Amino acid sequence: MKDQKLTAIGYALAAAVCYALNVPCSKLLLGHISPTMMAALLYLGAGIGVGTMYLFHHGRERPEERLAKADLPYTVGMVLLDILAPILLMLGIRSSTSSNASLLGNFEIVATTLIALLIFREAVSKRLWAAIGLITLSSIVLTFEGSGSFRFSAGSLLVLAAASCWGLENNCTRRISEKSTYQIVTIKGAFSGSGALVTALLLGERLPALRFIPAALLLGFVAYGLSIFTYIRAQKTLGAAKTSAYYAAAPFIGVLLSFVLVREPLSLRYLAALLIMIAGTVFVVRDTLHHVHTHVHTHTFTHTHDGTTHTHTVTHSHAHAHAFTDEKHGHRHSRAELEALLAKPLSRTE
Repeated sequence: MKDQKLTAIGYALAAAVCYALNVPCSKLLLGHISPTMMAALLYLGAGIGVGTMYLFHHGRERPEERLAKADLPYTVGMVLLDILAPILLMLGIRSSTSSNASLLGNFEIVATTLIALLIFREAVSKRLWAAIGLITLSSIVLTFEGSGSFRFSAGSLLVLAAASCWGLENNCTRRISEKSTYQIVTIKGAFSGSGALVTALLLGERLPALRFIPAALLLGFVAYGLSIFTYIRAQKTLGAAKTSAYYAAAPFIGVLLSFVLVREPLSLRYLAALLIMIAGTVFVVRDTLHHVHTHVHTHTFTHTHDGTTHTHTVTHSHAHAHAFTDEKHGHRHSRAELEALLAKPLSRTE
């Protein structure tokens, strides 16, 4: 069991590393490939790679796992946003630093949470509100150019716009997340990549030199396709919460790779933003791993008094918080506790 958990942690970190390659490697390739064409090749690479994996997995799929007609609105929304988001990201990366773009990717957490709250009425914890505030502050620091005037970097604003699109896309995908992940990722890659390719051609962008196409497709398969695959493998053992906590390392791995691969210099403004972003991410991780359970218990007692059988039902609830483990657990009550519950008039029927 311990080896299985360590393997799952390895998968989760592999997912983070795979996605972290996206920004610095795209930065290098954007010197030879136009932004919209680059976005198209990345998603086509994911679609081709995961689609090939899907051919081997297809026979083991249950019918209810396949996307249905009722899922069409969310699927279309997912595809359209996955066309727009990577185009905005590639444009942002081209006119911004790779390290800035990697960190600003964390704004996707803010966008996803606020859209879930405002549109889908999901609850937001105090920890997550704190994380939203810190990540937003860090994003402002990274985006503000200063120089004696109130001016914001166009490249950083494009990366934030991409993160916002992916925030909305995350909420669309969440509505169909119980369906086949292989099918969802294959559709993402094939249709979003094709849509971006058509857009690139309409904008007059040309296919890059043949030697750069395999590199872009391979990056798309690793950064988008393979990262999702390893993420899913980790979820099977760790559960969704712990996996996403490990995955939060992706932007910071991306920053490290930016310094190694792109040789970008550090600035005091960037270091300040990095510290604020780390603090915000810590709140996200703590909120992810901290799970509150409310348990409702119903106890039924039967006893005979003066020749008459009486039945008592007592219902009570209690909440407690603990680290998320995805493990089932139960509660036992002593006889004294049960007698005390029975003595309470609240929720008691006879």
